[in-house]
Amino acid sequence: MKQQEKKEQEFDFIKEKIKDKPVNKRRLLVRAGFNLLCAVIFGIVACFVFVLLKPYLEEWMYPEKESTISIPKDDVPQEEGAKEPEETPTPAPAEPEAEPVVVEAELEIEDYQELQNKLYEIGKQANKSIVTVTGVTSGKDWFNTPYENENSAAGIVIANNGQELLILTEKKVIKDAQAISITFIDEAVVSASLKKYDGNTGIAIISVPLAEIPKETMDRLAVASLGNSYMIQQGTTVLAIGSPLGANYSILCGTITSYQNEVSTIDKNFTIFTTDIVGSANGSGVLINLEGEIVGLVLQSYSSQNDRNTITALAISELKQIIEDLSNNRDVPYVGLRLSTVTDDIAKEYSIPKGVYIKSVEMDSPAMAAGLQEADVIVKLNGEEVATVEQYNQKIYPLNPEDTVTVTVKRQNGEEYVDLECAVVVGVLK
Repeated sequence: MKQQEKKEQEFDFIKEKIKDKPVNKRRLLVRAGFNLLCAVIFGIVACFVFVLLKPYLEEWMYPEKESTISIPKDDVPQEEGAKEPEETPTPAPAEPEAEPVVVEAELEIEDYQELQNKLYEIGKQANKSIVTVTGVTSGKDWFNTPYENENSAAGIVIANNGQELLILTEKKVIKDAQAISITFIDEAVVSASLKKYDGNTGIAIISVPLAEIPKETMDRLAVASLGNSYMIQQGTTVLAIGSPLGANYSILCGTITSYQNEVSTIDKNFTIFTTDIVGSANGSGVLINLEGEIVGLVLQSYSSQNDRNTITALAISELKQIIEDLSNNRDVPYVGLRLSTVTDDIAKEYSIPKGVYIKSVEMDSPAMAAGLQEADVIVKLNGEEVATVEQYNQKIYPLNPEDTVTVTVKRQNGEEYVDLECAVVVGVLK
């Protein structure tokens, strides 16, 4: 016991009492303020990052689907001989009609001017759907000096899918362009981009986001109405709007001089309208009827050498499916043939089998790769008979690039024709 007390006495000098550390209120306030400041800064940064990333996250998680454009098609009128006879009802006895009162009126110069004013009013209303498409190309010349070129032509507002405005124009205007701009009727200028084009006809669809177009401009413009070109006859009064003479928003009046001529393009034949309207060889725009509806697309490249000074247009009814598909981002199928129908008279006169005659095969085309040749006569597609170019178009057009179609042709071998089958892989004409 004594020994234990002795040990405790020896270590008394290292014993101490631990006291609570005094609270430094100032330091606590500084630390609390620092934590609060960090929280505020973190919150601000988080909000800023969220605002920046929100559109991209929404687009990734909830992608918006573009509305599909649908253009009503026109029925091809039947020939009079193909119409079914209608039953003629027995007419009821007609009551004697009173003789009409004829009032003779002499037309004055003012009446002619009033008629002209009404015609031009139709053109002014249709001009609300006309825009100027400008393609800008740049490069360097032989002396390494930078240069910039601008090509302009008329464009037609053909659709609004809810997210973008779709404009129809010619591909040659924006060929190799580094930038595309659209000038509206109120002089507003907006950037645009190429959506799709058809390498055969040369028509293109330009896209302009609705968010980029001022509200005042949207209030002034109108979407064009596509009419029925099958109703066009020789002598029909039409207006040429757009840039038929090189100056945009021009309005020219005239008549259709021919409406049954055809132009043979790659894989498809189109009806050509010629007019007595004086135009430029580089003119662009559309033909409209007296209802303000588009009935023809002015494409001067399809006019003959003798008609370069007058307006020539492709019938719009035959272009509606192509315009719809390009607007919906679908490629136009390409085989690479120029064709004509072998009628009964031609078959009899030249001893050629009835079918679709191949006038020429495009170089490096899918048709050439498959072995089709000039002067072959197409008689079947995928085992189904075809007798006209129209039937050929109906079977080829629904195909997609990379689809394979079996083409059965009759090829001359001496004085006889033999059947051959060629497998054609459908492509896209650039």
